[in-house]
Formats: sequence, structure tokens, C-alpha cells
Amino acid sequence: MTRHIISVIFMIGILSLIVVDSKAQKSDTMYRIAKIKVDGSQLEKYKSALHEQMNAAIKLEPGVLSYTAVSDKKDPTLITIFEVYASQEAYQSHIQAPHFKKYKETVKDMVLSLELIDSDLIARAKKKDY
Repeated sequence: MTRHIISVIFMIGILSLIVVDSKAQKSDTMYRIAKIKVDGSQLEKYKSALHEQMNAAIKLEPGVLSYTAVSDKKDPTLITIFEVYASQEAYQSHIQAPHFKKYKETVKDMVLSLELIDSDLIARAKKKDY
């Protein structure tokens, strides 16, 4: 009986270490919101450049985890991008990547304003196949 109790305590200890470690890894994740105002006469060019950059980053950079870009239905020149990076280091690497530098150069005269908001994840829910 004592051996069984010791085994159970040992397993609980191991499981709690795994949970703590996975939470520590998650805390490195970087969440950023980019609010962008685009020149309306260049909106389609901007969206094309953004699409190209996002796809390259997801394909080429393991530390770029997710991008979601949306526009305001009432004013499509207001773009909001929700970005997720594995870590601050992954983000720093991303902004040095050739495809990101190309994007910044391409859109420099299209973007009228840019606000970057660093965020903390408080909750996330999604469908299994989404």
C-alpha cells in the first residue's frame, strides 16, 4: 500500500512539473495588434502586399505562429491585424526577414498611420477544425 501511495505522489509531482513547464513556455508567446490606416486609393495594392508578406512569414518563419487581418466594414481603409509570435526573439527575427523588409518598403507610402499594441492573452476558444 505504501509503495502505491509513493507511486501516486511521484506521478502527481511529474504531472505538475509538466503543467508548470507548459505554462512557462506559453508565457513567452507574443501577441500584438497592429491598427493601420491605409490610403484608400492604394487599398488593393496594400492588401496584396500584406497578403504576400503574411504568407511568406507563415511559410518561412517557424516563430511566426498566426496572422489574422480584418478591415472595418464601414471604412475598409482601417485594417486591424492580430499577430502571434512564439517569442519576442521570433518577432525580432521576423522584422529582419527579407520579406518583411520588402513589405515595409512597398507599403511605406500607402500607410497613413500605424499603431502597435502589445497584448496579453486572457482567453482563447476555437472550433477543432477551424
